[in-house]
Amino acid sequence: MKSGEKYSRKDFLTTLFLGSLILPFLQYCGKKGKSMLLKITGTNHVLGHKLWAKDFPETTEEIHTKYLIVGGGISGLSACRFLNKNGEKDYLLLEMEDHLGGNSSNGQNAFSKFPLGAHYLPLPNKENIEIIEFLNESGICSGNDDSGEPVLDEYQMTFPQQERLFYKNAWQNDIVPQKGISSETQKELDRFFKMMDEYRQKKDDHGVYWFAIPVHDSSRVENALQLEKILFKDWLAMQNFKSEELLWLLDYSCKDDYGLGIQYISAWAGIHYFAGRKNNWSEKYKDHVFTWPEGNARLTSYFSKYTKEKYIPNHLVFEIEIKDKVEVLSFDSLHKKTKKIIAEKILLAAPQFVNERILNQKRAESFNYVPWLLTTITLKNEFGGDEELAWDNVIYGSEGLGYINDQHQNIGLVMGEKVITYYRSFSTADCRKARKKLYNMKEKHLRELVLSDLKKAHPLIEDFITEIQFHKIGHAMIAPVPGQIFGENSEKARQPIEGKIFFAHSDLSGISIFEEAFYQGIRAAKEMI
Repeated sequence: MKSGEKYSRKDFLTTLFLGSLILPFLQYCGKKGKSMLLKITGTNHVLGHKLWAKDFPETTEEIHTKYLIVGGGISGLSACRFLNKNGEKDYLLLEMEDHLGGNSSNGQNAFSKFPLGAHYLPLPNKENIEIIEFLNESGICSGNDDSGEPVLDEYQMTFPQQERLFYKNAWQNDIVPQKGISSETQKELDRFFKMMDEYRQKKDDHGVYWFAIPVHDSSRVENALQLEKILFKDWLAMQNFKSEELLWLLDYSCKDDYGLGIQYISAWAGIHYFAGRKNNWSEKYKDHVFTWPEGNARLTSYFSKYTKEKYIPNHLVFEIEIKDKVEVLSFDSLHKKTKKIIAEKILLAAPQFVNERILNQKRAESFNYVPWLLTTITLKNEFGGDEELAWDNVIYGSEGLGYINDQHQNIGLVMGEKVITYYRSFSTADCRKARKKLYNMKEKHLRELVLSDLKKAHPLIEDFITEIQFHKIGHAMIAPVPGQIFGENSEKARQPIEGKIFFAHSDLSGISIFEEAFYQGIRAAKEMI
């Protein structure tokens, strides 16, 4: 989210290394005899679990390259871009899925594209020069005007109405509760946002921000590091924040960005959510974000020129051995054969729970990955009547995180069905247990889970549904629990092995947003060359 001024769903998710397994189901809704197509997609944990058994065929083919990148999410793509732009053309990218992007992937039906993960990018801080260069080369930004203001493509940004909240049985603009709140709650909201404004500008004696993006650029002053050792809910109690509406808003915000609520994440992460973004690149557009019907899959497409003829899909790396060079065994799941790739160096742009299986070493014992459920719903055009859907629609007190209007940027007359995507993280102390439960949930239970939530704001929504697609992501994003971001284990996991194996993934930052994945790819590629 973009500080206390507005609240939107952040890039959760750049840790989805394992891809999508489609299991279609067709059942009929008994209500009024209307048919409803149900589908379940999600992480290909069946193929991924072959890393445990490692029951693969013998090698039948050998490939040579200078640099091998494993993992086609944003970190891996960012590394490819860095290598290419720095004159290194001899590299190869392997991806287990049949497409690139990881959490920045998408689906499509007859009426709209829709995200299968992260769905927008906030405007970067002016200090994030590499990302601004990427936005320029992607055509999202076309330089600066005479006053120094960036010239941005407004068709790739949110339009009005941007956000709304269903609160006290009515929709209101913005996600901060406003209508009908007490004077005490308003005072707490004002006090909290004033504190966040102060933290946003706070620097140490060397002029380094306490809270920066990427988090690597944040100050290591002791008073700041202490915030990473305590829970956000405890810090809020210390500051005497107790308004129900404020605590709901902060809990929603943290779930939205990190998957876990205020009772699980560190105070540092909770404050960073509001203070990390400086709103200092554009004065005109600082309240906007970049977004697309397909979500951040659009950003994935902008990397495509760096992977042309250098990308092999449907390959699961299962073994690595360091000799004079690095020898990698990879299973071609399409042709059911094993290939050996020999490289001078390798960059593992996969999450640590995958890397530890490939390398046969403990790397993820302290890494908690939050499971998520995304539900894309196709609705008859009559849904909502004359009511205008916002881009982001949130229900106060809901277990879910609301839904986005995937056709928000359709500037023409919409005659067909409407397509929305509902987001839900599983905020819990036991992510493993929640993940197992999510994997075991069938279409009937998923349908009840989602619709019971949406009916709080749309009691008759079921009458308008023609299709539902549930998308399960078991290891959607790293959880910034106390000690995760600046802890010893994360620092250790970033270290190269024998100058041959390098690591890049947003879970190494402790925060799963696009900017962190982008940074990790550049950092590791620099180390590698």
